[in-house]
Amino acid sequence: MTNTRITDPEILELRYPVRLEKFEIRKGSGGKGKWNGGDGIVREVTFKERVEINILSQHRVEKPYGLKGGLPGKSGEQKMITRKGKIKILKGMDSIVAEAGDRVQIQTPGGGGYGIAK
Repeated sequence: MTNTRITDPEILELRYPVRLEKFEIRKGSGGKGKWNGGDGIVREVTFKERVEINILSQHRVEKPYGLKGGLPGKSGEQKMITRKGKIKILKGMDSIVAEAGDRVQIQTPGGGGYGIAK
């Protein structure tokens, strides 16, 4: 649900048993360059009931590259935070079961910069 379509919070909470806790720009995640790469986003949801989660994402190991001397953007990452506070780092392709009260935070990658910064 953090794809380029960017589902509205009201629709997300209406269709799924979740509460959106955070939806913000991931400041500083874009690569530096004459023109900086775009920043990714951070989305965090709390589950209202037991659910199975499947993650299929890219640029978790390899950073989004820059062009013409621009630096790469930050790679993406995701984690589950249990209702008891335990943190589990999730892989780019992963499946887990979350219980009511658990949260998942997804940080999308930033874009690579373009050109050499002066």
